Amino acid sequence: MFKPTVGPIVGHTTTDHARIFLRGDRDNNLVFAGIRHRRQGDKTWSKGHFVQLKAYRDMSDVIVLQGLQPDTTYEYQAGWLSPLSPTHTVETVQELPLQWPRETYCLRTPTSKTSTPRAYIVGSCRYLRITRGIPLLPGLGDRTFAGINRIVEQANPPISAVLMTGDQVYLDDLNVLAPDRNYKNILFKYRTAFAQPQIRKLMSAVPTYMTLDDHEIEDNWPANKTGSDEVLYANAMNAYALYQASHSPTHELSSDGTLNKSLKRYWYRFAHGDIEWFVTDSRTQRNLSADDRRILDEEQEQSLLKWLIHSPARVKFVVTSVMFFPDSKRNDGDAWQAFPQQRLRLLETIRSHGIKNVIFVSGDVHGSMTSRLLHSQDPDFEVNTLVSSPFYNSKLLPFAKSSDFIFDHPLARTENGEYQYELTSKVVSQNNFARLYVTAQSVQVTFHDRDGSPLQTLDIPLR
Repeated sequence: MFKPTVGPIVGHTTTDHARIFLRGDRDNNLVFAGIRHRRQGDKTWSKGHFVQLKAYRDMSDVIVLQGLQPDTTYEYQAGWLSPLSPTHTVETVQELPLQWPRETYCLRTPTSKTSTPRAYIVGSCRYLRITRGIPLLPGLGDRTFAGINRIVEQANPPISAVLMTGDQVYLDDLNVLAPDRNYKNILFKYRTAFAQPQIRKLMSAVPTYMTLDDHEIEDNWPANKTGSDEVLYANAMNAYALYQASHSPTHELSSDGTLNKSLKRYWYRFAHGDIEWFVTDSRTQRNLSADDRRILDEEQEQSLLKWLIHSPARVKFVVTSVMFFPDSKRNDGDAWQAFPQQRLRLLETIRSHGIKNVIFVSGDVHGSMTSRLLHSQDPDFEVNTLVSSPFYNSKLLPFAKSSDFIFDHPLARTENGEYQYELTSKVVSQNNFARLYVTAQSVQVTFHDRDGSPLQTLDIPLR
């Protein structure tokens, strides 16, 4: 068997199952990918779990490991093969005397205890220029993931998940000169970005949850959309579905342990005890018309509102690839600032229902910070936001700074009072990522530089 050409990527992981993405390669014969696993310390491997790889999925797929135990470390091996006989099936391949790749990976299932402290890594915007099939200095961006791996290795409690909140690839890295529109080139970009050694090491060990932003399609999508972009959009979203959505909770798990491959939406939820995450799609379902401007489609908005109101979670994280607040002095029409009515509907719902401990998590702006929103007439209202960006910035783009944002007048005014916000951290203007440590008392946020050294730490008190 051969080592995966991309992956393995550990995706959605619960107390009893894990989804693992991997890619093989093309061959004239049938191609299969497989995984076997065992609890750390055990000597016997499980029977191999196999799937036949197809060209229309870029020779990739997701294998589900079921019957796992909570709070347990598992070792696993992964690979692909092309048997000599063209008559082999997934069942017959299991009986072959295979020589598995030597490399052994580890993953850990979450604890089933409800109120135990949890830790997360959050970040976005990993720039990697690939032009004419050649990546430019890929190690510069991969260095940040080496820093994350250092944090993961020392983390106590273990890192429960990595949240990548958008721009995991830049299809438009040279937007004017040579944007990627061809499906083959887009797939190559994903393979190259996700196959770098440090990000590969990270994603093989820690459950990774992703959502997309504009550069998975093109800058400021769909505001810059033209009539010739339909093919671009189809190609970009097909690649996103394979490499980012395939191992996420968007796909339902069938009773036989396989994933339903149909993809009806890109937003999803997942939970760890009394901590829940709602990961939005704030990019592909926008309505830019003047009479019903919205950044989330109606179905998604209603699902988000119902979750906010009815979920018993103690802490509710809402992931949105673009900033919920603070607003930028340069309003380019791309963030929530440009969709004030829908944003106000969310805020009024949170306030009127007395929902506590809501934290919006985003990236996009190439700067990291935390901020807090209060209400002039409602002392019980508080919403916080965490922005973490970028993993790695292009030298052609500036970093955000505190003077770029508006803090001297209210976010919104209603007949019931004003929503007023304040910056609660310094703005980090360098390559970085955030580590969240969620306890009964607070969400501790530490921003780290690309080597893993802490830049600043602050607490968001929980109520």
